[in-house]
Amino acid sequence: MSTLEEIILLVGLGNPGEKYKSNRHNVGFIALDYITNFYKFGRSRTKFLGRTSMGSLNERKLISFKPQTFMNESGRAVREASNFYKISPNRIIVFHDEMDLSFGDIRVKKGGSSAGHNGLSSLDENIGNNYFRVRIGINHPGDKEKVNNHVLGDFTSNESAEFEKILNKLAKNFELIINGEIKKFQSSLK
Repeated sequence: MSTLEEIILLVGLGNPGEKYKSNRHNVGFIALDYITNFYKFGRSRTKFLGRTSMGSLNERKLISFKPQTFMNESGRAVREASNFYKISPNRIIVFHDEMDLSFGDIRVKKGGSSAGHNGLSSLDENIGNNYFRVRIGINHPGDKEKVNNHVLGDFTSNESAEFEKILNKLAKNFELIINGEIKKFQSSLK
């Protein structure tokens, strides 16, 4: 994925504010927070319409970025950060919720369509779609009318406990994504 000198931008998608903190739609923020804590990134600060912190993994510089523009404007904030650091989309890894995956399933892919996800649509409009996506399953509620309440609803206590285990596996094996070993990463989660 990158050479040692390259910076990798890790983006979590979510909505800012205490009200949304535990929403299913905020799994991107939650996963990124877990990874930055696991790898002991530096202190978070406000920059480029978002919260950013620095870290490293195997001599690669990593920048954590959580847009504070709300989901449907995420791309604007990511564009500002990626332009400043001169990071091309193929060195951006985006963590986001995915209703088309079962709860807790994680899939990594590069490119593709937004499939109606407002945060991804905003990214595609602002930086193109040639970035890596860490898709984190939150289940589909089964009825189109229930989607909004589902994604903006909080995890149940059972889901939260299970999600903690999933995040631990994600963090422990995250280096495989950084190294471009996507198939090995997928296998490590089973």
